[in-house]
Amino acid sequence: MACGDWVDIAPAGDGGVIERVLERQSLLYRADAVQEKLIAANVTQALVMVATWPGWDEDLLVRCLIAAEHAGVAVKLVLNKIDLADRRAGARQALAVFEGACPVIEISVHDGPGLIREHLQGHTTVLVGPSGVGKSSLVNALVEGAAAATREVSQALDSGRHTTTHARLYHLDAASDLIDSPGMQVFGMHAVGADQLAAQFPEFRNHLGDCRFRDCRHLHEPDCALQAAVARGDVPAQRLAQYVTVRRSLEP
Repeated sequence: MACGDWVDIAPAGDGGVIERVLERQSLLYRADAVQEKLIAANVTQALVMVATWPGWDEDLLVRCLIAAEHAGVAVKLVLNKIDLADRRAGARQALAVFEGACPVIEISVHDGPGLIREHLQGHTTVLVGPSGVGKSSLVNALVEGAAAATREVSQALDSGRHTTTHARLYHLDAASDLIDSPGMQVFGMHAVGADQLAAQFPEFRNHLGDCRFRDCRHLHEPDCALQAAVARGDVPAQRLAQYVTVRRSLEP
């Protein structure tokens, strides 16, 4: 089972027993060549969270966005800690390449959760991202009494330390739920086939099917529509480079 699964429960003693798990509407998970790691079920959107500090791994961020697209889940990028003025411009510049893929929301958890509430209303939302970016702090700001564990970021390593060990669902109101998931450092993409990968990049979709070869991998094939779109400036070269990196990791 995954956090967010819906179940039928039969009364038993002072509690109940699960009789069956209902059909999932969505499932976000990561997988390597050996095993799958379920993240959350029945979510309607994913907030992929990073922060102005600590820094983030671009490849991990790309993979989180791909997984959400593949799961059919709406995705938004959240940039936390915008109150760190000396780091704000650099973080904004690093995220600018993703603006064609999904909305980017800027917040500072320490200033309160007001900026993010409207984006959660009516959704079952899962928070994903690396450790130390403030996911559990955001939960504590949104949910009275949540008491999600938090820890300081490592100054020496420029990285967060794991505090959330398993996904947990919190009820925000009658129509809105929030799932906090453990921080991650890697995100296996074996759930997405290499030939499905390009379709998970929203900026590519208007150009797919226009290549000379039907089985174009968009790597170095002649008359590739994506390569041409990059040359015209219609698709950021950095996004195609990100695709190539993930694609090559999926091929034998």
